[in-house]
Amino acid sequence: MRFMMVFKANEASEAGQPPTEEGLTAMGLVMAEMAEKGVLLAGDGLLPSSHGFRLQLDEGKRRVIDGPFAETKELIAGFCLIEVASREEAMEWGWRCIAADAKGGGNPESSGQLEIRPVATAEYFGDNYTDEARDRNDVTFAKAAENLQNSST
Repeated sequence: MRFMMVFKANEASEAGQPPTEEGLTAMGLVMAEMAEKGVLLAGDGLLPSSHGFRLQLDEGKRRVIDGPFAETKELIAGFCLIEVASREEAMEWGWRCIAADAKGGGNPESSGQLEIRPVATAEYFGDNYTDEARDRNDVTFAKAAENLQNSST
C-alpha cells in the first residue's frame, strides 16, 4: 500500500527558519532507514509559501495568487511517499517522522502534525480505469521515474 505523508507547516517553517542541525540529522536518519528498507519512494521539504503561488479557476476566469498564505495550519512543509504493508506500518513510520520533525524545531517535546493518506490504486477507480487508461498511466509514470532519475536535484 502506498501512502502520502504530508508534513504540516508551522510558524517557524513559514518564516523561512530552517530546521536545526539536530532536526536535519534526525529526519535524515529516519529517511535513510526508510530508503534502506525499501519503504521510501520519494520525499522533499518545501520552501515557505512566500515562494509559492496558487492557481484558481473560477467560472472560467484564471487567477494567480502569490504567497505567502495566511492559514499556516493548512500549509504543507514537506512530503514523503512510502510503500508499506499496512496502515499500521504507515502509522509507525509516521510517528518516527513526526518525532524527528519536532527535533527540527529545536524542541523534541514540541507539537506537530502529520497527515497520512492512502494513494488511490486502480481498484479505487473501478471500471472507469480502462486498459487504455492503465497503459497510458504506465507509460506516463515510467517517463516520470526517468525524469526524476535524470533531475539535478
